[in-house]
Order: sequence, then C-alpha cells, then structure tokens
Amino acid sequence: MDTRVQSTAKPSAGRVTITDVAEALGVAKGTVSRALNDYPDISDATRQRIRRKAELMGYRPLAQAQAIRTGRSRAIGLVLQTDLAGAQRPFLSDFLAGVSATASDASWTLTVAMSAGGDEMLSTMERLVHERKADGFIVPRTFADDARAELLRRMNVPFVLYGRLTDIQNSAWFDILGEEAMRKAAKRLADHGHKRIAFVNGGAEYNFSHLREDGFRLGMAQSGLEVDPALVIGGAMTTEAGADAVHRIMTSPNPPTAIVFAVDMAALGAYAAAEQLGLQIGSDLSIISYDGIPECAWVRPQLTSFRVDSKMAGSKLAELLIRHVRGEDPATLRESAEATLWPGGSDGPPARTSEEIARLVAGKTLNSCEPMGGQA
Repeated sequence: MDTRVQSTAKPSAGRVTITDVAEALGVAKGTVSRALNDYPDISDATRQRIRRKAELMGYRPLAQAQAIRTGRSRAIGLVLQTDLAGAQRPFLSDFLAGVSATASDASWTLTVAMSAGGDEMLSTMERLVHERKADGFIVPRTFADDARAELLRRMNVPFVLYGRLTDIQNSAWFDILGEEAMRKAAKRLADHGHKRIAFVNGGAEYNFSHLREDGFRLGMAQSGLEVDPALVIGGAMTTEAGADAVHRIMTSPNPPTAIVFAVDMAALGAYAAAEQLGLQIGSDLSIISYDGIPECAWVRPQLTSFRVDSKMAGSKLAELLIRHVRGEDPATLRESAEATLWPGGSDGPPARTSEEIARLVAGKTLNSCEPMGGQA
C-alpha cells in the first residue's frame, strides 16, 4: 500500500509558487508568504503547517526576489581573519559544519568571506551587507576592543559574538567559559601537589585572554597558592611562541613544576622546549591546556586539554543569530557552556622540586649548544 501523502494542489507548469501552496491549503497567499518569511504575526502551528506543505510540494523561493520583497537574504555572514597566526584554525572545520547544518535546517545559507584585519575586515562586512549577502554576522574570537561589533551596531545589523565584550550593549553572544577551565586547571595541578604553577596566555588583543588569566588567578587563590609575576607570560598563540615561553620560564632561577596554557597551539611548543632542556613532560613538568585540537592526541604523552565542542558552538551561534534577525532582543540571546576536560599524560604529581629542575636545566644548558625555543 502506498502510504505517501499526495498533494491536493494543482501546481502550475514548472516551478511551484506561493500561489500553488496557498491554494492547496485554502489560505491567503499573503499568509503563506508571511509564514515562510517568519513574520511574528503568524502562529507557530500555522507556520509549521505551511512549511510542511511547501516542502512536500517542492516549493523553493527565488532568493533574489525574496530578498527584494522582505529585505532579507536569509544568509548568515562570517568573515574570517587571515592575518593572525592560528586565529581560526583550531575550530574552523567543525565550527563551519555546525553553522552550516543549523542554517540549512532553517532554510538559510552561510556566506563566508576571508579578509585581513583592520579596515579591510570592516569594508568586507559592509560590502556583504550592501550586496544583501548577509542579514547578520557571527563574530568569532572577540577582541578586547572590537571594531567589528562597533561597525555592526552603527549599521543596525544583527550580530552574535563567539565570545564576550566588556561593552555588552546591543550584544548577543555564545561563549565557552574558558575562565572556568583555567580555574579548574590550576586547581587540578594544585591537587596533584604542585606549588609553583606558571601561566602562558594568548594574545592580549583577544578578550578571552583576559578572562582566562582571571580564571587562572582565581584557581590559584582557591588553592592557597600565590601567582609569581615572573611565571605569567602572554602573547603565545603558536607553537613557536609557546616553546619560547617555556624556555624563558624554565631557565628562570626558580622555575615552576607545572604550566597552564591558554591555547593548545602554544602548549604543543612545550614538548620541543622540554626535550631540549632535558625535562620529561608529565613528570618533571606538568602541563594542561585549552581547545582540544586533534594534535593533542599526536604528541607523547598526550596533552591534557579542555576540549571545546566547536560544532555545537557553531550550531548555537547560527540559531541565536537567526533568532536575532527575526527580531528577538539581543539581551535575551546570551548563552554559555563549559569545556570538557580530556585527560592525557601531560599532567600529574611533580617528580622533582623547583630547585632540582633548576639544577637539571642549568646543567643541560651549560653542556648543550642547541638553540632553545622556537623549535616546534
């Protein structure tokens, strides 16, 4: 028995139109149009009934005509910055998959552009708006002073931050609580028995760096440990910068026995630096990081890291942006989640004291002509 639902409409030859859908349902053409374009005066039940019938009949809107009629292109804009090392890479493929899937489910599209920062970034976003290629934007990796958000506010264009800003005016966001991960990392190392713990932060231009340092400091305070200013280094977003930071920290007169990294890419640089300094990661030196990129599993011992579900984040950001474009107040579109700890072998109880590590490193550096740092 054929159980497929048969359409009662008699579509016009060729493309199915809004008129065909309206006749099939016995409703006004304007009702169908407003339902398919998410006008708030149409009930959810009516919207879903019309959407199901339109999909069954094979209705597909003409994007250009729809944009002219409604002022919307049903497109999410995302401009990726190309001139910052490692700025997008850790999350990009899964992130785009999440955004695209949610956009597709809502019959929206994703417009992705590439740009350098500064004025070029802003002009690219303006162009996408003027060409009606984006109704709103996902703004990834917020800066401490973010000109992208300022531009979109001035243009009255909806946007959702992947991160947070100090100025929350007219801002919607989704963020992973990196500061909570850093707090937990410091406490985990303290529970292992570490007393001297260093912190290697990301770039100061990013807002997340300030939040993660706050989290690290809170975890240290909760563990009854002091933060030595000499053991806090910023600006490490690459393996080379991470290796250099480890070399500087571990060759200091009173080195730590553990390091918390704000980003995985910098933490991976610790492996080469530790080998050159004669230190074994996981025993002589414990490290915990953040991002959960695939490379964490490729090093030995595997890197203990707080993992971010980038696909989920992309999906959530797309959902929030679509809701914002449809008229919801951005102040009601602010959500967060926590990263998940993935233990590796890179952290554990200290095998040596700070004094023993200092003597070991001093002996190694005196007897070696190998360059230190930057070898990732």
